[in-house]
Amino acid sequence: MKNKKNKSFRVKLIFATILRKFRIFKLKLFGYDVQYSTIIEGSVILDKLYPEGIHIGANTLIGNGAVILSHDHCKRVGNNQPYLTDTYIGKNCFIAINSIILPGVKIGDSVVVGAGSVVTKDIPSNSVVAGNPARIIRKDIVMNDFAALENWSLEKGWF
Repeated sequence: MKNKKNKSFRVKLIFATILRKFRIFKLKLFGYDVQYSTIIEGSVILDKLYPEGIHIGANTLIGNGAVILSHDHCKRVGNNQPYLTDTYIGKNCFIAINSIILPGVKIGDSVVVGAGSVVTKDIPSNSVVAGNPARIIRKDIVMNDFAALENWSLEKGWF
């Protein structure tokens, strides 16, 4: 029975990888700056008005329902046009479900953004943030290339 489950999992993983690569290819065609190792779940909302303003680093995972913005309709410039700005998410980050990344924010490398957080300001590398507005709740974290914590375990907790 275990072999059958492993085989089923591997088949699902192959299809999921193909779908992920296709999704990234499509996003690149539309002008988003994303890496092929990035995982963007299906219901993530990326700003469509200024796709060139969204930059997502390698090995970053963005969970369902997250919103990443690169323009602000309330701030107007020039001939009453919306303010366009670049939003950066570093490499090896984990953006949890239903998080909102506001326009112009720079998130460093190896950052965890807690579920439902609203990121309004820049976040330094190696941090965990949560809340509305998001605040740093832990520093000096270590993430691997799978956007998973390295300095935490079930047995020891944080170390």
